[in-house]
Amino acid sequence: MSALRISYDSIQHATALQEPQGKAVAMDACPATGGKGEEFSPMNLVGSGLAGCMLFSMGMVALQNKLDISGVGVDVKALVTDRPVIRIGKIDLTFNLPRNFSPGDRIKLEEAAGMCPIRSSLHPDIIISTHFNYPE
Repeated sequence: MSALRISYDSIQHATALQEPQGKAVAMDACPATGGKGEEFSPMNLVGSGLAGCMLFSMGMVALQNKLDISGVGVDVKALVTDRPVIRIGKIDLTFNLPRNFSPGDRIKLEEAAGMCPIRSSLHPDIIISTHFNYPE
């Protein structure tokens, strides 16, 4: 596993650097907390990390079953709650699959998404809502 270093660069802006690959992700706080909101927010990254993890879990099942899931898109919405404190209250994920699958393969893929380790690591008070859209 590679190391990750986060640096606070300026007013509510930070950069995450993956070492040794040198890949970087810029982050801004949202305007409500004094940021510009021009880059990914930490909340965006939690949602995208969860979606990516779920896609990779589906990908493992797809490889094992010779299914082509290339082109799957995921719409992610992370919603904030202020009870009892400000935190992520719900993450909505809508998986848009570009092709249809048999009922059995659908079950395999959807169950694989639910087995994502990041999903299992999030606090149980965070509601994770998943929907899978297949073409007719």
